[in-house]
Amino acid sequence: MNESGTPALPHAPGTLPTDLVSVIVIGYDDAAHIGTAVRSALAQGPAVAEVIAVDDASTDGTGAVLDRLAARHPRLRVIHRTVNSGGCGTPRNDGVRAARTPYVMFLDSDDVLPAGAAETLLAAALRHEAPVAAGLCVRRELPQRVDTHWQPGLYRAAALHRSPEHHPALLHDTLCVNKLYDRRFLTEHGVAFPEGPYPYEDFVFSARLLAAAPRIATVPDTVYVWHVRRGAARPSISLDRDRIGNWHARLRAHRRGVEIYRAAGRDPLAHAARVKFLDHDLRMYVRELPARGDGYRHAWWHATREFLTGYAEAELAAARAPARWIARVVLAAADPRDLDRLAQLAARPARLLPPYARAGTIPVWADDLPVVTLDGLVGPGAAPARRLPVTVDATLRLLTGPPRAELRLRVHELYGRLAAARPHTVDVELRPRGGGTAFEARASLSADGPDWTAQLRIGLAPLAAPGTGHRPHTWDLRVRLHCARGGVIRTAVRAAGGALGRRALPSARHGLLLVRPYATANGSLSLRVAAGPLCALLLAARRLRRRRTPRP
Repeated sequence: MNESGTPALPHAPGTLPTDLVSVIVIGYDDAAHIGTAVRSALAQGPAVAEVIAVDDASTDGTGAVLDRLAARHPRLRVIHRTVNSGGCGTPRNDGVRAARTPYVMFLDSDDVLPAGAAETLLAAALRHEAPVAAGLCVRRELPQRVDTHWQPGLYRAAALHRSPEHHPALLHDTLCVNKLYDRRFLTEHGVAFPEGPYPYEDFVFSARLLAAAPRIATVPDTVYVWHVRRGAARPSISLDRDRIGNWHARLRAHRRGVEIYRAAGRDPLAHAARVKFLDHDLRMYVRELPARGDGYRHAWWHATREFLTGYAEAELAAARAPARWIARVVLAAADPRDLDRLAQLAARPARLLPPYARAGTIPVWADDLPVVTLDGLVGPGAAPARRLPVTVDATLRLLTGPPRAELRLRVHELYGRLAAARPHTVDVELRPRGGGTAFEARASLSADGPDWTAQLRIGLAPLAAPGTGHRPHTWDLRVRLHCARGGVIRTAVRAAGGALGRRALPSARHGLLLVRPYATANGSLSLRVAAGPLCALLLAARRLRRRRTPRP
C-alpha cells in the first residue's frame, strides 16, 4: 500500500497494469497546436485510460478541434469551460476532479509527451510505491529545434527520494508537467493549483506537493517536451519577462510557496526555497537587466531591494557566491548601478569583470561600495581555483583563403588567485547547439602585465556541419584554462569586440560560407555558420533588402 492509502498494484516483471493514468491537457485559443498535444497523449499506449482536454473558453476554434478529435477517439473527453479562468490552475483542477484513474499527468496545449513517457513514470511510481514520479523535461526552441535539458542534475540516474527534505535540490524543478501524481494523494493533502489568474501557479502547486512530503521516484528518461516559441503572439509566462508585472507575480508566487512550507512545519524546505530564489530566479532576471528600459530597471531594483530586506544573513551566505554578491549589491545601493557587471556575474558560468577593488586586503565590489565584500575569493575557506568567476575576453577577426577565424583571448587576473594557480595553456572548445561533436584547439598562454593572452586560428569550413543540409549551425565557445596549480578552470568567453557582423567568405569546400560571430544575451561569444547555395541566397536577399531600404 502506498502513502496515500491506494493499494500498491502488483505486476509481473516486464508487464505493466493498463488504464491507470489520465492525461489532462489544458488549452486556450491554441487551435494550431492543441491537436498535436492531444495526439501525443493518446499515443502513450495502454497505460493511459483517458485523455481529458479542458478548453478554457477559447474563441479561436480550439473547442471545435477537440470535439472533432473526440469523435474519432473514445479515450478523449472534452470539458468546455464557459468562462475563461485567466490562468492555468483552474482548468488543471477541473481535469483532476474529472479524472477516473488512480494517476494523473498534465500537458499544455503547445507541448508534447514523447513516446513512452506515461509508461516510464507509471512504472517508477509502482516500483517504488511513490505518490510522485518525475523525469527529464526538454526545452525545445522552435523553429530551430535546439534542445536544452531542464534541471538535468536531478535526472542523471534513476533514484528514490524518501522525502523532499532529504534532497532539497528537488525544489529547483518547479514544473508540474514532467511528473505523474497519485490522484488520491493530491486530494487527501489538499494539493491543488491556485484558482483564477495566478501567474506561476506551478510554484504554489509544487510547494503544496513537497510540503506533503511524498516519496518521489525520478527517472533519467525524457518525459516531456516543452516547446519554446519566442515569436508567439501570446508568449508564455516564462518568456513574458519584459513587463515588471511578471517579476511582481514571481515574487508573490515565491512568497506563497515559502508560507506553505512554514505553515506545514517544513522550515528546511522554506530555507531551501529562499536560497533557490537567489541562485536561480534572481540571477535569471539580473542577466536581462541591461536590455530593459530605465523605468523597468528602477521598478525592478526597488521591488527586489524591498524583498531582499527580509533575508537573514544565513540565507544570503547559503547561496552561491555570484548570487549572494548580487543580492548584497542590490541591498547596498538605493538605485540601479553596475548593471552590465552584475549581468556578467549572473551569467552561467559567472564572470567577475574588472575593476577589482579592495578595502585594505579584502576584495570588495567597488571602491565606493566597500560594504559589499566578495567573500570566498581569498583567504581561509576560499573557493578552489576551478570555481573562480574568471573573465576571459575574446576578440575575433574573420580571414579568407581558406576561411578562418583569428581568436585573441585575454584572461584577467583575479585578486592574485590566477597568478597563484599559474595558468599556462588554454583549450578552446566550439560546442554545437543542440548536441553533436565539438571542435577543439589549443594555445599557450603568455603573461601580459597582470593578465594572460593567447592567439589562435580556427578553420571555419568544418563548422558548416556537413550532413545537416544547408541550415545555419550555431557554435558556443568555451575555454579550459590549464593551470600548474589548481587544475582546470572551465568557463565561457566574453565577446569583447572584433568582427561581430555577418560576412560572406569564399570556400573551396562549400563554395560560400556565411559567418556571423555574435554576443549572446549574456554576453558570451557564439558563432553561426551557413554554407552552400542557401548561404548565397540569404546574402543576396540581404543585399536586396538593403538596396530597397530608403536612406534617411
